[in-house]
Amino acid sequence: KMTLLLALVALVSAFGSSFQYGYNVSVINSPAPYMQDFYNRTYFNRTGVPMDSGFQTFLWSLTVSMFPLGGLFGSLIVWPMVNNCGRKGTLLINNLLSIVAAVLMGTSELAKTFEVIILARVIMGMYAGLASNVVPMFLGEISPKNLRGAIGVVPQLFITIGILVAQIFGLNSILGTDEGWPILLGLTGIPSLIQLLTLPFFPESPRYLLIQKGNEEQARKALQRLRGWDDVDDEIEEMRQEDRSEKEEGQFSVLSLCTYRGLRWQLISIIVMMMGQQLSGVNGVFYYADRIFESAGVDANNVQYVTVSIGAVNVVMTLLAVFIVESLGRRILLLAGFGLCCVSCAVLTLALNLQTTVSWMSYLSIVCVIVYIIGHAIGASPIPFVMITEMFLQSSRPAAFMVGGSVHWICNFTVGLVFLYMEAGLGPYCFLIFCAICLVTIVYIFFIVPETKNKTFMEINKIMAKRNKVEIQDDKEELKDFQTVPGSQTRQKEFSGVEL
Repeated sequence: KMTLLLALVALVSAFGSSFQYGYNVSVINSPAPYMQDFYNRTYFNRTGVPMDSGFQTFLWSLTVSMFPLGGLFGSLIVWPMVNNCGRKGTLLINNLLSIVAAVLMGTSELAKTFEVIILARVIMGMYAGLASNVVPMFLGEISPKNLRGAIGVVPQLFITIGILVAQIFGLNSILGTDEGWPILLGLTGIPSLIQLLTLPFFPESPRYLLIQKGNEEQARKALQRLRGWDDVDDEIEEMRQEDRSEKEEGQFSVLSLCTYRGLRWQLISIIVMMMGQQLSGVNGVFYYADRIFESAGVDANNVQYVTVSIGAVNVVMTLLAVFIVESLGRRILLLAGFGLCCVSCAVLTLALNLQTTVSWMSYLSIVCVIVYIIGHAIGASPIPFVMITEMFLQSSRPAAFMVGGSVHWICNFTVGLVFLYMEAGLGPYCFLIFCAICLVTIVYIFFIVPETKNKTFMEINKIMAKRNKVEIQDDKEELKDFQTVPGSQTRQKEFSGVEL
């Protein structure tokens, strides 16, 4: 059952970390003109000449793209951080990055320097890179198996809430003004401060305490607090099995994870899902949304309110995913989510091409945008992170999150960099590329990714071991994990054509 403590841990972790990832993704969209004006004024005051428009574009694209680049740096330190400082410890240390970045951004106008905004965006990106990987890992490890999916979607729910809050605060009538934007950027430190003060009172991940720290007594206490009852022997026993089964491998580094045959399909699966999540064009659709609404006749002044309503749809649908992921399962949501994205990209291409000749096509494009957002919110956005937690055991999970997180941020950065050129060269046809990527992802998930609902980590591991053509010796005394059957090397089929 869901205990009050478990709910509070999920809320505090997600609000203090995931919320800010979402907030910072969209916070600079609304005040962009005022911030660019500040860049101009500062440059003029220093040099006495106005800023060249090419240089201004360059500075602004740096401001935007430093966030995903920082995210990549953050992902690269996930593995050493969570292994040395624990899940909870990493989140607490991470808050310091966010508070420093918030202070830098909030005081940039007073200090008359735009360079610190760009620096703060890198720091904020590092914060988000760590948060986007550590929160799902932490929550996945402390949840009972029947609630793991629902709690695993909570970080994504808070990311969408963060996006929505940034859109609301960024309205011209609130903080999206010439005076308001430094406050808008600086507010991001508040959730971190709250988390820094409250998270120390909650337990660390019992799996981390038992398997990595070898402290069964602390693990048992943490588990009893989280479950709300004393009899946690079954779960402790499952962790012990996992621990025994992994003793031979020790901790996986990223290199050993990438070369290890027994985890091959798990690794390919998370790479495909993470690439699909980012390369399916979600940033492009958000970027295009304003223009789609304007072409449908929405007044330019009201477009920001429509954008807020799209943000609200995103939150509501992700909230729905929290409630349905345990009943419908992961696979259905992934397939349905990417399926909706695929169809809406195809129809959107058609609608954008015909909207000059057929009057009602612009309304069809609005429907496509909304359907796309719904698809992404129920499947493509939240479920891949849940799957990383579920498809890997304790020793390989940090390295898996590091790989998955890096793919996530590299693809995010690439789409941000390339989309404007794609749009300039291909126009509406750029959505066909996103459509094809969604289709490839659907086919892969359909044939390879198993359902993980309500299964223990060991059960999921056995399913994947069959796919990897390795056998797990399941002995009463001890589980020897990933032991290939003697002499079977010659019989095992190598997966030709699958390149990592």
